[in-house]
Parts: sequence; structure tokens; C-alpha cells
Amino acid sequence: MAREMADLGFSHVELSHGIRITLVPGLLRAVEEEIVRISSTHNFCPLPTGIVHAAPNLFEPSAHAHQEHDQWLRHTRRSIDFAAQVGARVLVCHLGSVRFFWFDPADRLRAYAARHPGAALAADAGYRPVLAKAAARLRRKMGPFWERTQASVREVLAHAAAKGVKLGFENREKFTELPLDDDFPAFLASLPPDAAAGYWHDTGHADLKQAMGVIDHRAHLARLAPQLLGFHLHDVDAEGHDHQAIGAGKIDFRMVREFWRPEHLLVLELHPRLAVDDVRASKARIEALLSEP
Repeated sequence: MAREMADLGFSHVELSHGIRITLVPGLLRAVEEEIVRISSTHNFCPLPTGIVHAAPNLFEPSAHAHQEHDQWLRHTRRSIDFAAQVGARVLVCHLGSVRFFWFDPADRLRAYAARHPGAALAADAGYRPVLAKAAARLRRKMGPFWERTQASVREVLAHAAAKGVKLGFENREKFTELPLDDDFPAFLASLPPDAAAGYWHDTGHADLKQAMGVIDHRAHLARLAPQLLGFHLHDVDAEGHDHQAIGAGKIDFRMVREFWRPEHLLVLELHPRLAVDDVRASKARIEALLSEP
């Protein structure tokens, strides 16, 4: 797997939340033999024993159950250890969600979209009050979930700092996932000044949230630019499918490029079914943007 990435011209790779424990010996050998270098990893990496599919939300820091919290804590610390072992600078993390037993507000948004196929929801006058009502319900419910998430994060900050790994808190694509986009600045500001943590920007997730009318992609990036650690780069097509090849969808990557800095990590996060030529073309498009003045 590492050799395939190297043969495509990548010197660095991110190890995802789909890395099974059985792949670890080969990956450690690839790092030792300098086939590739590891820029970042994604919680949980490697996957817990017995899990053989991508599972970044297998355990959530927002969970009420003590058993799930303990498992999130255990496997996040284990992922930090592995990131340090392979020389990764950042561990990308999801931070849970607000769970609804009844009347999930996201259902109302999906129902409106289904009744208005092809509508530009962000500019739809009828959609705005539906979104506002859903957002208010989410805010009313989220308090305990968000408090548990923040407490969980504080439990792993010292471990990350001791291992020399930064935690990259990723923006999410689902309406009920945490942090809510507007809460990122205050959340990051609440962390200790020397916290081994920052913001990780996913272009596809941001585009999906923009289409929902939740954020303005550019404004969101501008607010969080000082805390940026890196990017997951992928496009979104007209039907709302993300993890597409760069340039195959509707994201303005020239706009995104305005926020890239030399210290940032840029990771192509593409769908596994994309053709090899799509991967090469995506790499070439990002490199062309990097070379522009």
C-alpha cells in the first residue's frame, strides 16, 4: 500500500481511520525503509482489534455512557502513541455528535430538500425558517454532549503534547456533529495557550455545509485561519457526492488556496473507487495551485 502511494509520486501520506491492526507491521517497515513518510494519522489509527472497516466514530467523546467514553479515551491515546511512533505531526480527530432519540432536526432539513429537488437551499426563502428552527432545536439539546466533548479533549491534551503530536479537530459534514461550525473559534480559544491542538479543515465537508446554508465556506476559513493545521482536499459534485477528484466538482480551490501556508499539511482524501488517473490529476492540480504566485 505504501509502495503504491510512493509510485504515484507521494513522499508523505496520511494513515486513515481504516488502517486495520494487521497492516501495522508492514506500515512500520515502510516507514523504517523510508518508502514514505507519515504526515498525519486519523483517529482511530490503527483500528481497535476486530474492527475491519473505517470507523472514525466508533466511540465518541460526546457519549453519555462511561464505557464508550473510556473506550474513546483509550483508543485516542493509543492513536496518539502510534502517530508519534510513525513520526506523524497531526492526529485528525472527530469530536462526536448530538444524539436524538426522537425528532432529529436534520430529518426536517432532509425532508425539505426531498420536497424541493434541485433547489439552492442556501438561497431558498422557504428553507431559511426550517433551518433556523432546526438549529434552535439542536442548540437546546447539545449542552451535555458538548460539555462531555470538551472534557474528553482536555483529558488527552497533555498526552498529545508529551508525544509531540498535535490534535487536528476536523469540521464535520452532518448537521448534528460537533463542534457546531460557529463554535469552533470559541472552543479553540478556550484551550490552553500551549495546547497541542488546532483546526483541521475538510473542503468537502465545508462545501456540503455551505450548500445546507449553515456556513459560508470562505468566511469560515478566514475566521479559523490562525488555528489551521492542515486540510483534507477533495471536491463535491453537483449531486452532493464528496471525496471526488480535485476539479471534478464545484469547490473553488483557488479560494481555498489563499489560506494555505508552508507549515500546513495538505492531504488528498479521495474516494477509493476513483481511478488512478484521477489521483494523479488531483495531485497535479494541487501542485499547480501551489506554484501560482
